[in-house]
Amino acid sequence: MRIRIPLTLSKPRNLKIVITTLALCTLLLIGYNYTHLLLPLRFNGGETSVKGIQSPLPQDAPTTKLYNDQRKGNDVLLTLVRNSEINQLVGTIESFEESFNSKYHYDWWFMNDEDFTQEFQERVKEVVSGRTRFIKIPKELWSYPDYIDREKADASRQAYKKARIMYGESESYRFMCRFNSGMFYRLPELKDIEYYWRIEPSTRFNCEITYDVFQYMRNHNKLYAFNMALQEDVRTIPTLWNSTMEFLRENPQAVDKDNLAGFVSDDGGNSYNLCHFWSNFEIANMQFFRSPVYESYFEFLDRKGGFFYERWGDAPVHTLAVSLMLPADQIHFVANTGYFHKPNQDCPPNEELRDALHCQCSPRSDFTWHKYSCVHKFFHLQKMVRPDTLEHISMIYPTIYDTIMNAKD
Repeated sequence: MRIRIPLTLSKPRNLKIVITTLALCTLLLIGYNYTHLLLPLRFNGGETSVKGIQSPLPQDAPTTKLYNDQRKGNDVLLTLVRNSEINQLVGTIESFEESFNSKYHYDWWFMNDEDFTQEFQERVKEVVSGRTRFIKIPKELWSYPDYIDREKADASRQAYKKARIMYGESESYRFMCRFNSGMFYRLPELKDIEYYWRIEPSTRFNCEITYDVFQYMRNHNKLYAFNMALQEDVRTIPTLWNSTMEFLRENPQAVDKDNLAGFVSDDGGNSYNLCHFWSNFEIANMQFFRSPVYESYFEFLDRKGGFFYERWGDAPVHTLAVSLMLPADQIHFVANTGYFHKPNQDCPPNEELRDALHCQCSPRSDFTWHKYSCVHKFFHLQKMVRPDTLEHISMIYPTIYDTIMNAKD
């Protein structure tokens, strides 16, 4: 039997909080029927083919000036981190420097809602080969907007806590998800940045990355890139799909005609299949998030309150926007990095490829082609072949294939 949750709650206010809590508990325990809204637009379905696929910086350079040359543009590595995560962060930096940045020396910028300690800054500067910058997030970008009902938000967190959902009771986690969804690119320090690569503490890169990924993105007109894709917990986003469909009904021009909608919906837009790009590994062009289309979408979602009344994450928010509002051929899959974010690992399936990239990982632990991964769906929609053989690798990853051939010479 389907239980219907009332869309509007009656007064008085105390009763409103009680009913909200009960409704959320019911919603979280049995799931939510989110299939009843239809998008009155024709989705492309994602059936789009894809077309094709260093001098060090001085350590004492000023941290307030962007390094801007023809090759790099204004591209940075970007990390949101707490002072208490310094040990985990240093391990991640050392891993990424060995894998990639020791060859390209990109600047690495760090964001925190509190002041960075002097010890934190000194330890980070010791291990980053590019220049560093430390940014304090303004309070207005890391707090409640004035239209959020705090009592309702608190009741929601308590309901999520009782349902034992990860970060369900956390207020700061919700601030973070909202910040990563629609606030980070508003930082004045980032106003001139074009591409960013998001990297989180406690992650590892267990294979050598042999080409400049930023330059590849720019040369091939890619606006968004990911490494892992999986399904979201529906209990954290029960109304996100319907809210997105409501926005698109009001703004039909937001849907790109060559979209990748088939990645997020298996039934032509009737429901969300929960697939999302894992945003802890994310490379993107700021111009998309600063576009009127995305800004309008985020503002619409923010007014709905789902970041606080539910537990909307930035990963599904970014994924829905990218899949519906960008051409499919501007979305890129960055493979074979050996990326690890607990509990998932990316590890190339081909032995010659692992050897050429000096990978320190086991293909048995690879999540990319796991049955719960959504990468299969992305490859199918983009008409790409799983790169198990050298022939397939040469078709999909020509720069990596060259690395293998050079290793044989």
